[in-house]
Amino acid sequence: MADTFGSAAALLALRSPEHSVVCVRPHLIEARARRVVAAFPGDVLYAVKCNDTPIVLESLWRGGVRHFDTASIGEVRLVRRVLPQARCHFMHPVKSAEAIAEAYHRHGVRRFVFDHEDELAKIVAATDRARDLELFLRLAVPGQGSLLSLTGKFGVERDEAVRLLRRARGLAAELGLTFHVGSQCVDPVAFERAIAIAAEVAHAVGGVEHLDVGGGFPALYKGDEPEFEAFVGTIVGAVAAHGLDCRLQCEPGRLLVADGASVLTRVELRRGRSLYLNDGVYGNLAELKWIGPQFPIRLVRPSGPIEGETADFDLYGPTCDSIDSMPGPHRIVREVGEGDWLEVGMMGAYSNALRTRFNGFTSEAVAILRDRGWYLEAQRHQPTALAA
Repeated sequence: MADTFGSAAALLALRSPEHSVVCVRPHLIEARARRVVAAFPGDVLYAVKCNDTPIVLESLWRGGVRHFDTASIGEVRLVRRVLPQARCHFMHPVKSAEAIAEAYHRHGVRRFVFDHEDELAKIVAATDRARDLELFLRLAVPGQGSLLSLTGKFGVERDEAVRLLRRARGLAAELGLTFHVGSQCVDPVAFERAIAIAAEVAHAVGGVEHLDVGGGFPALYKGDEPEFEAFVGTIVGAVAAHGLDCRLQCEPGRLLVADGASVLTRVELRRGRSLYLNDGVYGNLAELKWIGPQFPIRLVRPSGPIEGETADFDLYGPTCDSIDSMPGPHRIVREVGEGDWLEVGMMGAYSNALRTRFNGFTSEAVAILRDRGWYLEAQRHQPTALAA
């Protein structure tokens, strides 16, 4: 079990860490989960790939999440071990026959996704032609409105979707459609467009039992992103407008856990407006590169947070690879220097889940913090000022 501290400053004062630390706030994850579960008129599946730390999974369970989007047999095993009563759904469109068989026969998984005829045949064969399968077809949908597009790798177009669903109808107890509009989607209309495509396919095959609207719901990195309830309103309205009569589910990852953690990283060198850190793209901070300088950052010392005039900085990770860079402008207190610690807020999603051991730099340190999450207030009151 991770040690618990009242704040990041208290952690630094009591432990004097040498490496970066992921600081999890379980109470914030639990609160976010309760809000999402209450707002969505269907099942909420947590996308385990986003952050599979047991502390995070347990916090989501306490917040009311009972269903988990598992993309590998490793994730299925993990959820089964940490949360034996949880229900896992194998929502990856491409799986090995061995993974399907273990998921079905050993772990009670019944819901599987496919987007190809051979994958459908594989599922049927690996489950010994089970009659209680719940098969979901992945649709191809536009990726407009999302910061990170997920188009191209998975999903089928309308005509092929109709053909595959008709083929699956005799092989499954229930059928569903699923799609993903892309990660960090800030336009609720993206879900309306995707539901219109799903409705065309569903009506062409005489209806389906389930509609999975996927993930992509945004975390509030800047503070001006639409709230989850706005997406729910659009989804419910689109389902009704297109005459769909089916049960709903969604697969949030980032939304549920982003504001539930921060990362503490130490400055190893300052070179003008460039800060070289002991964490980076190959560690816990990949999102600072792929999403960009949207994250709140503050200077923290063992005595407490340091306030003052700010300046724009570029950040660099510890490895020898030039890819390990996080271009700014990251707005940080001007006096920051070697030996100082930066706390990067809103880092519960795709931080430690993407961590590698490249170049020998890694840190698996995790701590629990019980504070209120300074970055939530910073984003709410000063959306464009990233320093506390």
